[in-house]
Amino acid sequence: MGRFRSYVIFSAAITLDGKLATRTGDSKLSSKADKNRVHRLRSKVDAILIGKNTAKLDDPVLSAHNAKKKNPIRIILDSNATIKNNSRILRTSSKIPTIIVVGERASKKNLQRLEKLPVQIIICGKDRINIKKLLISLRKQGIKKILVEGGGATNWAFVKEDLIDEAMITITPYLVGGINATTLVDGDGFSTITKSIKLKLKNVVKMKNEVVLHYEN
Repeated sequence: MGRFRSYVIFSAAITLDGKLATRTGDSKLSSKADKNRVHRLRSKVDAILIGKNTAKLDDPVLSAHNAKKKNPIRIILDSNATIKNNSRILRTSSKIPTIIVVGERASKKNLQRLEKLPVQIIICGKDRINIKKLLISLRKQGIKKILVEGGGATNWAFVKEDLIDEAMITITPYLVGGINATTLVDGDGFSTITKSIKLKLKNVVKMKNEVVLHYEN
């Protein structure tokens, strides 16, 4: 792990055909046992990171249930600062530390709205958020380990820069199809296999009808 930046753990549950959700955005894939595993994992990291699409579609709280440790910091990538005030993340921001990462071109109106809330705003990158720069900045704040629970677009932002240190992926027994359904990693993708990221399989755990794959970079 480079000490100059935060260590990144990729976490997701996907269908057998590689989808994070159905074409309508239904992402209720995990069993209770897998959800408990994820909450244990969340309690061991400093922060959980998602993108604005996941924040909008799933409206999560991103807390670590049943964990004795305090909740990790929540980091939302939202280049245009469009997250709604009534989102569960912003409604709970006085109880759980929250960072909203925006681009330099986010509108003043949106920024002023967020500045009234108990959140930390980090400006990083112009149109798109500069992930490398962000991870260096977060590490300086003492955020050593980040769990990335993003959608296909956010995940691609990390993959294309080769910023995945570990990946913990649950394969669920569903086949959902859908050309427009979000996959584990979307974006432009790599043009050839040789250019892509190859991870090393460290561990496989079978949980009834699911399999958890643990990879390292």
